[in-house]
Amino acid sequence: MFGSIRLGRLAGIDLKMHWTFLLLIAWVGGSALVGTGTLTAAAANIALVLCVFACVVAHEYGHALTARRYGIPTEDITLLPIGGVARLQSIPEKPLQELAVAIAGPLVNVAIAVVIGAGLLLSSHNAFSAEFFNPAGGIGAFLRSLLVINIALVVFNLIPAFPMDGGRMLRAVLALKMNRVKATDIAASVGQFLAFGIGFLGLYGNPFLILIAVFVYFGARGEALQVRTSALLSDLPVRAAMIAQMRTANADDRLAQLREMLLDGAQQDFPVLDDDGKPVGIIFRSQIIRGLKEGLEDAAVQTQMTPLEAAMTEPSVGLRDAMQQMQSLDLTALLVLNGDRLVGLLTRENIAELLMFRESDPDYAPTGRQTTEIIA
Repeated sequence: MFGSIRLGRLAGIDLKMHWTFLLLIAWVGGSALVGTGTLTAAAANIALVLCVFACVVAHEYGHALTARRYGIPTEDITLLPIGGVARLQSIPEKPLQELAVAIAGPLVNVAIAVVIGAGLLLSSHNAFSAEFFNPAGGIGAFLRSLLVINIALVVFNLIPAFPMDGGRMLRAVLALKMNRVKATDIAASVGQFLAFGIGFLGLYGNPFLILIAVFVYFGARGEALQVRTSALLSDLPVRAAMIAQMRTANADDRLAQLREMLLDGAQQDFPVLDDDGKPVGIIFRSQIIRGLKEGLEDAAVQTQMTPLEAAMTEPSVGLRDAMQQMQSLDLTALLVLNGDRLVGLLTRENIAELLMFRESDPDYAPTGRQTTEIIA
């Protein structure tokens, strides 16, 4: 994630912190210092925030380690001011597996709450009588605050709306009785209905609820779109959507030449070939424009391009997998190679056009491109 600082690696997963998390720490400590005038209160509030986010990290590792049991790796876990994000390479499509992965995170917080609660009960019969949210009031008050926050995390995450865990749990349960797309549509509709309710409550003086409502509404909408897109592409190979006729650039061409190629046609990204006609990389529209803005008109294309290995696929690869590859690497196109021979170019625009055709006719199945015409 852009702007993240790598903290280390635990259980084979990179743990990162977004730089804005430091602003949260500064705000929490500064607010306590201004409000009470004591460093003890500021330190206690900062310590509480750090402990809460340790619980959030444990929550995300619950998801990640459970997903690993089903063969799904996790790219990384990132701490944000609003919580944590575990980037799983994919979401399990088998309902029971998705249910297990979704519920694993909240169960971690339940376990933490049980341990803290048991410790408080054993330490004092008056453990729950003091003020909850006063972490500077001693270790007991600090632990009580942490206990309540973990319970709140469980309740919040069980809201049956995407992208919270409760939304995925609802989808998994529904998918036991119906197909995944329909289950997602229902779960997304429930989430959007709840978003309107949360937003309505927020109109009565709580702007934070309005922000949550917007987050939930668009999260539900995005999840439904992603699953529908995935389902529509699941049975198609890359060759069904790739461009078979394309213009290419030579590795020794000047960047200024590609400016004219951009203006001449609709193609935005260009495969780069060496003098023997073999592909060596791809240069994207963004790279061309950036180079021209930096005054590199006479620079060789090969000095600005993305290497072949970083942006390639094969005709027989599943189109859904190729699309996920483009999304994870933030690429607008992939070179399609058959062995070491360039046979096509897969672009986001072509995938979008194919999706439009399949939306109107789910049985539409392109025959694919069997030949390639390269225009130098």
